[in-house]
Amino acid sequence: MATLTVPPMPVSPRDDAIQLYKAFKGLGCDKPAVIGILAHRDATQREYIRQEYRTMYSDDILKRLASELSGHLQIAVSLWMPDPAARDAAILKKGLTRNFINLVAVTEIICTRTSSQLQAVTKIYHSTFGTQLDYDLKLQIFGDTQKILLACISKQRYEGMEVDREMAAKDAKALYKAGEKRLGTDEKVFVQIFSERSRPHLVAINTCYQDMYGSSLKKAVKKETSGLFETALLTILQCAENPAKYFAKMLHKSMKGLGTFDTRLIRVIVTRTEIDMQYIKAEYYKKYKKTLNDAVHSETSGHYRTFLLSLLGPNH
Repeated sequence: MATLTVPPMPVSPRDDAIQLYKAFKGLGCDKPAVIGILAHRDATQREYIRQEYRTMYSDDILKRLASELSGHLQIAVSLWMPDPAARDAAILKKGLTRNFINLVAVTEIICTRTSSQLQAVTKIYHSTFGTQLDYDLKLQIFGDTQKILLACISKQRYEGMEVDREMAAKDAKALYKAGEKRLGTDEKVFVQIFSERSRPHLVAINTCYQDMYGSSLKKAVKKETSGLFETALLTILQCAENPAKYFAKMLHKSMKGLGTFDTRLIRVIVTRTEIDMQYIKAEYYKKYKKTLNDAVHSETSGHYRTFLLSLLGPNH
C-alpha cells in the first residue's frame, strides 16, 4: 500500500507546470510550492508535468530542479521525479560508476526487485546509458556477488503464489549438502536456487530447512557465506519472507546512532512510497515502538524534512 496523497480532483499538468515555473522565477526558489506540488503527484502525473514543462518552456524540469534546489532536498526530489524503472536504473548506474561504487545500493535494488521489474530496469538502463547492465556489473563486481547479481537480472523467476512442496524439500536438502554438511561451500547451488526460485518457494524452502535440520536457512547463509555475497542472499531471503520488514530495518539502520545515512534514507523512502510504504510504516512501529514519521522528523530538518514527511503521509 502506498502512502502518497494526491488531490481528490485531477489537477491539470499544465497548471502544475505553470506553478512550478513561477516557483523558479526571481531570486531563490519557492521550495514549499515545489514540494506542495511534486510530493503529491504520482509517477504518471509527474511524467505529464515533465512533458508539459518541456512543451511550454523548452526546458527539462529535472535539470531545472537540479539547479534550483540543493543538498538532500535536491537529491530526494531528483530521485522522486522519474518513473520507478528509470529511477532504479539511475541508482544502479551511480552505484556502478568507477569513482562512486556504492555496491550496497546496487545489491539492494537487484535483490529486492521482481523479475519483471528487473527486465524493465535493464531495458531502460541500456537505452539511457548506452551500455548493458550486465556489462557494467562484470566490470565493477567480482566473485560470487557478481554471479548472484547477474543471475538475478537474467533469470526469469515465477511471480505467482503456488509452491511445489516436494521441490522445496529437495532444494532445502541441496542447500544443506552445499553448505552445512560439507567442508567449504558450494556457492553455485546457493546462486542457482536463490536467483531462480520464486519468493513463496524460498519461504517454503526455509520452512523445510528448519523442519529437516533444526536451524534456519538464514543462519546457514550467515555461517557459510560472507561479505556482499552474504548480504545479497540475506536480502533475497528477507524480501521473500517480508519485504516491508526488510525495508523498515534498512530505514532504522540509516537513522541509527550518530548522524544519518541520508542516501539510504532517501533511496528507501522514495522508491517504496508508491509501493508498500504503509506496510513498512506498520513494521517499523511494530519493531521499534516509534512511528517512522517521528524517526524521520527527529533525524532531518527544513524543506528536506517536509518533503520526506509529505511522501510518508499521515503520522499514524
